[in-house]
Amino acid sequence: MTILVTGGAGFIGTNFVRYWASRYPDDNIIVYDKLTYAGNFENIGDLVEAGKIQFVKGDICNKELLDFVVVKYKVDTIVHFAAESHVDRSIDSPGEFIQTNIVGTWTILEIVRKYDLRFHHISTDEVFGELPIDNLDIKFKESTPYDPRSPYSASKASSDHLVRSYVNTYSIKATISNCSNNYGPYCFPEKLIPLVITRAIYNEKIPVYGDGKQRRDWIYVEDHVRGIDLILRHGKIGETYLLGGDGERENIWIVNKILDILSKPKDLIVHVGDRKGHDKRYSIDYSKAKVELGFEPSRDIEDGLKQTVNWYIENREWWEKLKEKADIIANKYLNTTDKN
Repeated sequence: MTILVTGGAGFIGTNFVRYWASRYPDDNIIVYDKLTYAGNFENIGDLVEAGKIQFVKGDICNKELLDFVVVKYKVDTIVHFAAESHVDRSIDSPGEFIQTNIVGTWTILEIVRKYDLRFHHISTDEVFGELPIDNLDIKFKESTPYDPRSPYSASKASSDHLVRSYVNTYSIKATISNCSNNYGPYCFPEKLIPLVITRAIYNEKIPVYGDGKQRRDWIYVEDHVRGIDLILRHGKIGETYLLGGDGERENIWIVNKILDILSKPKDLIVHVGDRKGHDKRYSIDYSKAKVELGFEPSRDIEDGLKQTVNWYIENREWWEKLKEKADIIANKYLNTTDKN
């Protein structure tokens, strides 16, 4: 297999590339990444230097460059991670999300259609909207109607619909996966878990939106990429699979658990004004992936958090260079007068 990984220098893409290079060393891997703020060549630089993967810096909206790369490397499979992915950033700058997540996906689909490639599209559970907080038995399923509630989730919902339209209209060989919140190594430290870890290590105040009782279903990133592997090898063309981690917890529980692991005081927590349109709850029913693919998460949330904290402790050089950028949104909320 010759596989082109868009966004392969970002958080989930990096973990996928490292996973694939380790398990399928005979495959050819080409990482295609624009290296925006969350894309980091250092994540994969050692693999490039060792000759285990190839790297191309490029924008997924650049159809000519994508075409050239696919032909040059004789690509037969594209796994599409490249996306703008932070809800807060989508609220501030929705145009970037429309361009990358919608137009960029359409550009890739045109290449897929032209060369009859295998295509897998990575999406999010946020396309389904929010779940009731008072009935934890209700979870997202593949049949759940779409109800995106932020510019980010709306742009990802649009890209999902584009993929399905190309399957139906042009018979491309595509699959989709919608995952819950990922955590683990190489996550850009503006996201909740690495933000809490890195700020706690520095004994800095940690902003928590509202009362912190929003619930998310967390999946350890290696479990997620293993699920993608199963879809590529055994998934049915045209199908969507939900990948969850059995890790549904309140945000405040996550924050407190990390502080406990690091033996840091709870008074680092500052409750700030809530995010605009903040969804209260996400949770995934991954029974379809379990039955059809044999997928199950291998790490529970407590063990995964300990491993993640240890990774950030052991890799301070990696994240300290990114901390100033990652702190921008956190500091904006900490400086607001609209606190609870």
